[in-house]
Amino acid sequence: MILYFSGTGNSRFAAERIAAVTGDSTVSLNERIRCHDETAIENETRLIFVTPTYAWRLPRVVEAWIEKTALPHSAEAYFILTCGDSAGNAAKYAQKLCARKGLRFMGLRCVVMPENYIAMFDAPEAQQAKAIVKKAVPKIDELGRQIAAGEPLPPQKIGLMDRIYSTAVNPVFYKFVVSAKAFRVDEACVGCGNCANVCPLGNITLQNGKPVWGKACTHCMACICLCPAEAIEYGTNSVGKPRYRCPET
Repeated sequence: MILYFSGTGNSRFAAERIAAVTGDSTVSLNERIRCHDETAIENETRLIFVTPTYAWRLPRVVEAWIEKTALPHSAEAYFILTCGDSAGNAAKYAQKLCARKGLRFMGLRCVVMPENYIAMFDAPEAQQAKAIVKKAVPKIDELGRQIAAGEPLPPQKIGLMDRIYSTAVNPVFYKFVVSAKAFRVDEACVGCGNCANVCPLGNITLQNGKPVWGKACTHCMACICLCPAEAIEYGTNSVGKPRYRCPET
């Protein structure tokens, strides 16, 4: 079974590519997390988690869901993390998570995909994004073949900065950066409600036809990048930047 979490489509695309190779079914964690669905997963011998990299580790909302959900004891657990650059030392924390859950850690690999975190960085233009995705496809498919063969994923070389990013920067990022306070909507908003529909935490409601953000936000960028009117901004950081949606989803 492939369990994926995806804000703007990168991890969904990777999950579906892997499923085409391994024959596994895919399950969206967005819906399960949004609905607080922690129904036990049973009779699975292999679990493949496909998620974005948030501050060089698994997204905390995904880790929390895994912690709360009963999973098959001793099932093999693979982790594929999409990222803009690297996953740092995320494998260390995924392995610890597996130990707590009684899962067999089979490795973690990252796949470089187009950047979507426009609250801080620039997303690529459309043609550049397509080129990055095209380059990622052979690696995704090869990871799928390794998983299908039951092979552990070979560890990636971890440097000092990888350890610093995942250990020291991650908690600072969540404490001081991850917040919905800076999201705002401009006059281009048509009140379609798409932002509320795509939010994996149910953190957005429409009031008088306009979106209002609550306190539960994971900075997935789904609301701002998937707004059909491009009416949402994150303070002034996102002004003038391309919005990103995986071109293959």
